[in-house]
Amino acid sequence: QKLRTMGNTQPKNKTGKKVVAQKLENAKKTGVLSLAEHKLESCPTQVFQIAKLRTLDLSSNKISALNPNVANLNSLKSLNLENNKLPPGSLNPLGKLPNLQILNCGRNLLGRPTEENPRLVNPLPEQLPQGMKQLKVHGNFLSSFPRPIFTSMLVKLESLDLSNNNIASIPEEIANLKNLSELTMDFNSIVSLPSSIGELSKLKVLSLKSNQISVHSTQWSDTNPQPLPEDLFTKTPLIDLNLHGNPMTSTQLNTMNGYEQFLERRQKVKTSTLVGGALTSLDVCGLE
Repeated sequence: QKLRTMGNTQPKNKTGKKVVAQKLENAKKTGVLSLAEHKLESCPTQVFQIAKLRTLDLSSNKISALNPNVANLNSLKSLNLENNKLPPGSLNPLGKLPNLQILNCGRNLLGRPTEENPRLVNPLPEQLPQGMKQLKVHGNFLSSFPRPIFTSMLVKLESLDLSNNNIASIPEEIANLKNLSELTMDFNSIVSLPSSIGELSKLKVLSLKSNQISVHSTQWSDTNPQPLPEDLFTKTPLIDLNLHGNPMTSTQLNTMNGYEQFLERRQKVKTSTLVGGALTSLDVCGLE
């Protein structure tokens, strides 16, 4: 025993019952509670009695189900459930949180069918809270874009991250997300974008690293449409586009209608706000 403790000098996150009790006590005053990395298999029931709780972090635990009483947390604005073991359907109680604005449920099992449920249940609640501003569902074995993101009328959603899944297409209804300014879909299987993406009048950042966007011929026509529609470049305020790791070249990108306009707009932004700034290395959007 001694030998083992001598070698173990890693500072550990204090996770004993006393620590949790103290944190719960403090949260009643502050409205903020972090129980990240506490080896929890469920959320302590006392949490649901903290009426004024605004921020709850349960990331990096072993939680595989959410207590329905989470719906009692009427003041909750930010919830972090990243890196747990939550299966499809487990987030349903969150649909009842009226003030939730930020939800991180990345790195769970929301898109993986279980033995009890071999037919895939919806990974997200049918109705997501309408005040949502940021939603992260990266790394969840999703094979398609979760429909509740469109059907819940998330008109306040500003940032959406669905990276590291197995999504092959973005539906036309992406246009429902009127306020979306940042869309991250890295490491999926996307081959092209819908024309309706041009209706996102606030979209500034689009990251599509390591997808399957390719060009067979640059003779654009109805039968050979651009994988990145002209409206994306001309009708949105897009200034940051990352295509690194897609099977296409910067020369092919340069032939796309509207791309010139995108470059001009970005040049203006770069010279006015980012002198020698972050966008300089992205001249060809990460392509060779």
